[in-house]
Amino acid sequence: MSSRHHDIADDLRHQISTGGIKPGERLPSEASLADRYKVSTVTLRSALAALQGEGLVEKIHGKGNFVRRPLRKIMYVGGWGTLDPWTAAEAALLVTVRSTTVQADGHLTTLLKVPTGSPLAEFFCVGHEGESPHGLARIYIPRDLAPAGVLDDESSYQEAVTRFAVLGPPPATVRETVCARPPTPDEASTLRSGTAAAVLAITRVATDFTGRVIEAALLVFPGDRVDAVFTTHHVTDERKTQG
Repeated sequence: MSSRHHDIADDLRHQISTGGIKPGERLPSEASLADRYKVSTVTLRSALAALQGEGLVEKIHGKGNFVRRPLRKIMYVGGWGTLDPWTAAEAALLVTVRSTTVQADGHLTTLLKVPTGSPLAEFFCVGHEGESPHGLARIYIPRDLAPAGVLDDESSYQEAVTRFAVLGPPPATVRETVCARPPTPDEASTLRSGTAAAVLAITRVATDFTGRVIEAALLVFPGDRVDAVFTTHHVTDERKTQG
């Protein structure tokens, strides 16, 4: 026999799928729902947690539980580390940016191949459509390589930052490591994705022609809101073309 919270989740899921509760609509309070279904708030929250894990319901702190609107996917284009230009150009997709200077430690010293304590320019970016986050990025540049004005709010580099793009001149190489994993608590909170839904995590490291790391970016996207595209360019064998 199904447990009670499964029955409640099934009933709410049916109401959502049939339009009884519409996208963007706020569900009754947890206390009201618990009273309606004659269960404890603990049981009721278990049912809501199941729907949150499926991406059907979103809990917004201080506001309540809402039926999630269908989300448009964005496209991450590998190599340059940019969002798809057609998607990124749409006014509905906005990116907020917070920039500062930090000191390298732990994982960052390994990624950027710099000594502990080295100054880095950090950009923390969150892309969102309305109130729904689509992705986040932490982008790091060695402070001595950061172009003048790159930390200023009015900098011309802000357009590149808002596209999660490589900030400096074209790098010689870009290495991207991609994995699907559960979000950290901070990522789940920022992306409002719940801890049950996997995220697509991309670690991007760009180097110049001398092999120096000029940028490292840690990108995280909810797995149900992004497609990633990577294109491989094959080098033509000159001996064959000249033969």
